[in-house]
Amino acid sequence: MTDLEPTARRIVFVTGPSGAGRSSALNVLEDAGFEAVDNLPLRLLSGLLDDPGADRPLALGIDPRNRDFSTNTIIDVLGRLTGVSGLAPELLYLDCSTEVLLRRFSETRRRHPLAPDDRPSDGIIRELEMLEPLRSRADVLIDTSDLNVHQLRAEVEHWFALGGQRRLAVSVQSFSYKRGLPRSVDMVFDCRFLTNPYWVPHLRALDGTTEAVAEHVTADPNFAPFETKVLDLCVLLLPAYRDEGKSYLSIAFGCTGGKHRSVVMAERHALRLAEHGWQVSIRHRELDLRKKEEA
Repeated sequence: MTDLEPTARRIVFVTGPSGAGRSSALNVLEDAGFEAVDNLPLRLLSGLLDDPGADRPLALGIDPRNRDFSTNTIIDVLGRLTGVSGLAPELLYLDCSTEVLLRRFSETRRRHPLAPDDRPSDGIIRELEMLEPLRSRADVLIDTSDLNVHQLRAEVEHWFALGGQRRLAVSVQSFSYKRGLPRSVDMVFDCRFLTNPYWVPHLRALDGTTEAVAEHVTADPNFAPFETKVLDLCVLLLPAYRDEGKSYLSIAFGCTGGKHRSVVMAERHALRLAEHGWQVSIRHRELDLRKKEEA
């Protein structure tokens, strides 16, 4: 495990398209003990870091509306700070699909900052293109398309909870192939070859978090070897990713409806990784969406 220097000060740059949740993420970091500064002109950053009385971790909101905003400058700053003893810079990118961003602007009736006289969709496209180099450079990328404010808080706290170590945090999730692959996942496993509880009348309405569905799925002769090989692969790769400097890894399991087989596998895999000492969070995309619709 790669440890931070005992006195290293964490500097988290927070950016992403307008409407993706940057301000909310900064609030979460501030609640977690970070000193949060939004829309700081980059030319003033050195003065902030040189403050001899500052020792709290720092979260900086980077907005494309800043007069001196430049993706190249931000990447250069991150590179220079990485080589400074006593500092631990990280880039958090809040991602979101174009469709969801457009819906959020429509619901709030706000003008997009990069398209005040045009359609919000034009500004969204411009901003996403502008930010693509930062998205590719991100240490932590959180897709907020399907997250409410409470889920966003949990995700930010998961990656940036204060402590003495920088760890590889692992996110395990389930999804439905009908709705497409989740954004920004690192490893994807297809569970559609397993026996499907959907075709069992008394199991159809249940989901993979229930014991009855789990028993049905795990009874498939192919399940045990599949589970073992996936776990062996992850146990092999996770230390290598960590040693390479990766701070997060997302693993996704998919099935047809995202309700039965993938949920069972995600639940069991997250538990196994936790038993091996990894920091794990779990999310079921389709179940979460269903709960949101029913609320």
